[in-house]
Amino acid sequence: GRNLYINYLLMKIQVLYINKNIQSLLDIELPEGASVQQAIEQSGLLEKNPNISLDDNQVGIFGELVSLETVLNEGDRVEV
Repeated sequence: GRNLYINYLLMKIQVLYINKNIQSLLDIELPEGASVQQAIEQSGLLEKNPNISLDDNQVGIFGELVSLETVLNEGDRVEV
């Protein structure tokens, strides 16, 4: 039989959060096809900033509003 290797290509993504007191820029890697919500959750941002609500906060990629389900591309910067 053949050996099948599943190769997950990782994308480099940045997650940026700015408010009056905090600026966080986090570099993470996610598999291709990952969403904005997955990037935010994977970054640890929500644990460090419990005041962030994904229901209330708008999210964007490079300043353009997007939904949490938006699929990311290599090099995207997610902004919360």
